[in-house]
Amino acid sequence: MYFVDASHFVLASFLGWVWCFVRLHVRAASGRQRYNVLGALNAVTHELVTEINTTYITATSVCALLHKIAAIGGALPITLVLDNARYQRCALVEHAAKTPGIELLFLPSYSPNLNLIERLWKFVKKEALNSRHHQDFKKFQEAVDRCLADLPTKHREKLATLMTHNFQTWDNVSLLNA
Repeated sequence: MYFVDASHFVLASFLGWVWCFVRLHVRAASGRQRYNVLGALNAVTHELVTEINTTYITATSVCALLHKIAAIGGALPITLVLDNARYQRCALVEHAAKTPGIELLFLPSYSPNLNLIERLWKFVKKEALNSRHHQDFKKFQEAVDRCLADLPTKHREKLATLMTHNFQTWDNVSLLNA
């Protein structure tokens, strides 16, 4: 089972908050370039499969990720847990998943708390981007790539407690009809 989602890292200042007596001026990079990472996180092994680009995540990107996952999975049944992004819930993706026998399981709308990979994206932003200045887009990309590459080694212990199968749910919630 893989949890799938995209993260759009933007070249900007991600500031940590510290109260101090002296006003500090923080350097900021120019531009707002995006580094898009479409990822699939294995719920058991915490292996990350990615499809990365600097333009847009499209249905074609999702299909490329499906092919990578199918090549890894072999003969085992594969289930992907996805949100309802337009590029993931289209006929092209459903057809690409049907060919290798991948099951697509879509989460309810507005439920990032049920997608395990959301925790990973928050962790990557904290480790690679928070309170750090990246002079240009290349160094920004390298910081994100280095953090993603270090997940199974350097960050393994931190991720062991973060990537548990404890999901936040709400009991006794009444739904209102609109």
